Amino acid sequence: MNQIVQDVPDVNADGYKDKQSTYYGGVRREFHALLPKDSSANVLEIGCGSGETGAAAIAEGLCHTYTGVELAPQAAAVARTRLTEVFEGDVERMTFPWPDGHFDAVLMSEVLEHLIDPWTVVKRVAAKLKPGAIVLASSPNVAQLAILKGIIADRWELTETGVMDRTHLRWFTQGSYRQMFEDAGIRIDEVRAMAPPGPFGSVFNLVTLNRFRHLTMRQICVVGHKP
Repeated sequence: MNQIVQDVPDVNADGYKDKQSTYYGGVRREFHALLPKDSSANVLEIGCGSGETGAAAIAEGLCHTYTGVELAPQAAAVARTRLTEVFEGDVERMTFPWPDGHFDAVLMSEVLEHLIDPWTVVKRVAAKLKPGAIVLASSPNVAQLAILKGIIADRWELTETGVMDRTHLRWFTQGSYRQMFEDAGIRIDEVRAMAPPGPFGSVFNLVTLNRFRHLTMRQICVVGHKP
């Protein structure tokens, strides 16, 4: 375990050097529960952070190997102690060393919005998946009430974390996020919110008969598979 591969320099990592360590940590419980319950499975995580989700999957026997890709050196250093292998660097510039059809599942949680060309990355990753492989991904929803309120007030203010994180390069709606995966040949089984709406969002959905439910979705979660 813990093979370390340094594929390309971390040319874009400087923008993340001031992030607190908690930014890279935490088990992604929603995705962890959807991983294949297969001790022979090979799992890939793009943007693995400090490797806590993978560590939990390994500890519970949900996979045979758990491979992580991580841009931030400080997070990758921790992930190396937890995962089967870690590739440190920019996923958009990496030459993937795996054969096509290698992985049984892939996680891409809160990472695609940080990329220049996430559409190409999704297509490249899809090629490395076996038929039937599970695809789990999430990103912030820009078409939510809080953001629309700011636009109406003529504001587009970047922040240190959240939907308007200043390290985000792309923003998605529920529809455009789904389309990105479908264009890569992924069959979408479900698009849902990562968490239920708050009190205001719940009332809004009730009053509007759920016609605008996508406006109360803070994080878009895609669950799919490779046909």
